[in-house]
Amino acid sequence: MTLMTKFLGAAAATALSAGAALAEPALIFDLGGKFDKSFNEAAFNGAQRWTEETGGTFREIELQSEAQREQALRRFADAGANPIITMGFAMADPLSTVAPDYPDTKFVAIDVTWLDAPNIRQIGFAEHEGSYLVGMLAGLATKSDTVSFIGGMDIPLIRHFGCGYAQGVAAANPDAKVIANMTGTTPAAWNDPVKGSELTTAQISQGSDVVFAAAGGTGVGVLQTAADSDILSIGVDSNQNYLHPGKVLTSMLKRVDVAVYDALKAGEAVETGVFTLGLAEEGVGYALDDNNSALITDEMKASVNEAREKIIAGDIEVVSYYANDSCPALDF
Repeated sequence: MTLMTKFLGAAAATALSAGAALAEPALIFDLGGKFDKSFNEAAFNGAQRWTEETGGTFREIELQSEAQREQALRRFADAGANPIITMGFAMADPLSTVAPDYPDTKFVAIDVTWLDAPNIRQIGFAEHEGSYLVGMLAGLATKSDTVSFIGGMDIPLIRHFGCGYAQGVAAANPDAKVIANMTGTTPAAWNDPVKGSELTTAQISQGSDVVFAAAGGTGVGVLQTAADSDILSIGVDSNQNYLHPGKVLTSMLKRVDVAVYDALKAGEAVETGVFTLGLAEEGVGYALDDNNSALITDEMKASVNEAREKIIAGDIEVVSYYANDSCPALDF
């Protein structure tokens, strides 16, 4: 057994070593897998779109443990992959270690914006802006005046989602209460649909009739339990309306797919630096399609679209959790 196989497993080693002579791009999915129906799957969809449009190919790996992060980066870089796209904030430390060793390789870091490295394209999102819009929809849709939020791993990024959501709820329905829970404090919190289901049940017992899940694969359990309990849910990252038609009020879109597609399209010429995608850049938003059109009235849509334009114009300020490590509208 080779060192590569020991660290990454046979399948991953094959993915990393195949076509080592080719300057193909590479995509490193975060824990939870590329078919998590949320964050990672959005990245995969963006890569698939690029493949279908260009006929290009990319290498990939689905991480199974924290220990694989740096190893995957180095193996892809050694194999000549360029650019190398990474998913999730947890890739920040490995990137800060690896990127300087490969100055001619471009890296693209999704959900990382604080590294000092000339060869990394760092992409963040104004999640609080998109979450504000779906919070408004929750506030307008609730009949019990109680809605809720379930986050994945308890980190500032997920509190950022929850903070925007609570502000949107309050703007649309000042009488509404917001209940919030996090799934856990380790990366396992991204892929625990059973815990997501348990938290949803507990929130329903407290009166919630609309629940927003920003929890990766854990959210699948949230949406399922909400549908089974005949309350509304809100998906995240990818458009999850199709999972339970007529039961998912909307999904907070985080256009990871576009970020990945654009990086692959640019290839080795991808521009480095720090970029933030919000409502103005159409980097976040809410999903409206045949699966939820009956749930969103014209009045609801008009209210939310008006708020969207005001946020872009600067007439509405959605407070960022990052601004002071707290949220004025929600006590986590």
